[in-house]
Amino acid sequence: MKKPVPLIAALLAGLALSGCGASATPAGVAGQPEKLELRYQGSANNVTFPELAEDLGYFGPVKLKWVGNTISGPQDIQSAATDQTDFGGAFTGAVAKLVDAGAPIKAVVNYYGSDEKTFLGFYVKEDSPIRTARDLIGKKVGVNTVGANLEAVLDTWLKRNGLTDAEIDQVQLVVLPPINTEQALRNGQIDVAALNGVLQDRAVAGGGVRPIVKDVEAFGPYNGGPYVLRTDFIKKYPETTKTFVTGVAKAIEWARTTPRDEVIARFTKIIQNRGRNENTETLKYWKSTGITKGGLISDNDYTLWTGWLKQSGFIKNDQVDLKKIYTNEFNPYREGGGA
Repeated sequence: MKKPVPLIAALLAGLALSGCGASATPAGVAGQPEKLELRYQGSANNVTFPELAEDLGYFGPVKLKWVGNTISGPQDIQSAATDQTDFGGAFTGAVAKLVDAGAPIKAVVNYYGSDEKTFLGFYVKEDSPIRTARDLIGKKVGVNTVGANLEAVLDTWLKRNGLTDAEIDQVQLVVLPPINTEQALRNGQIDVAALNGVLQDRAVAGGGVRPIVKDVEAFGPYNGGPYVLRTDFIKKYPETTKTFVTGVAKAIEWARTTPRDEVIARFTKIIQNRGRNENTETLKYWKSTGITKGGLISDNDYTLWTGWLKQSGFIKNDQVDLKKIYTNEFNPYREGGGA
């Protein structure tokens, strides 16, 4: 699939102008967060783990400042890399790609993934003739962005099912806001819809659609993506970094171990209280966090996709330096972390 690639050159040029974060607050006493406000992008009709962590009181004096919503992981981490936000989250492959291009970011805690309850799938209408990988040649597939999780899953699955590079190039990705993807499928504007999370569950509950492949069936359970911080942020604000990672990790564990109805009720309250004119209807489909304990990161999160990244031209090096990409240093659930 030959599609547009994020403008890495423009991103790196922006880094030179971004500085080191003019919104920093003066350092406090030892052991206390040095920066008390974290800028971030949210997700409409959804509660992120940082938002949950703040609501549960896990961030202490550190507060979140919402600057808007995003539908694209690559865009979100580019915003963090260029100091438009303080953290962002994306597919592990997108993080590896940006680090390989020279962006000074590092993954610090996973926030999404796929398991037997929470996964992403590629759906067609019930009466569609599409049933196999080969049937996708010449078809339109709706995704939220290019160069990220959905494309990696689809490309890898097509390759494993015998399609040549030339045949895979004939599968057309159509970028759509996730909230509109189901309707585009039902209206016949696309042939296949990539759906995950509560939007997928809502589509299935509505009937008339069926999956042709689910990522957890093709690859098994896996961690999908982490939050990243700029390396200069980590160096300058180590206590704030620890507060952020610890809070997110604890929020993940809260969601993993709390009864589902209580999690949904908490998410609903958070959305209703923040006043962004959102709909809480899809929250009833929430099932699980989809990730490992405390959002811990592993080498396998990245090596699963290095072949696709290399073949797609997203990374230049045959071996990805994983120490440059991620750290569990600030996660209390790491071995010896004391959680």
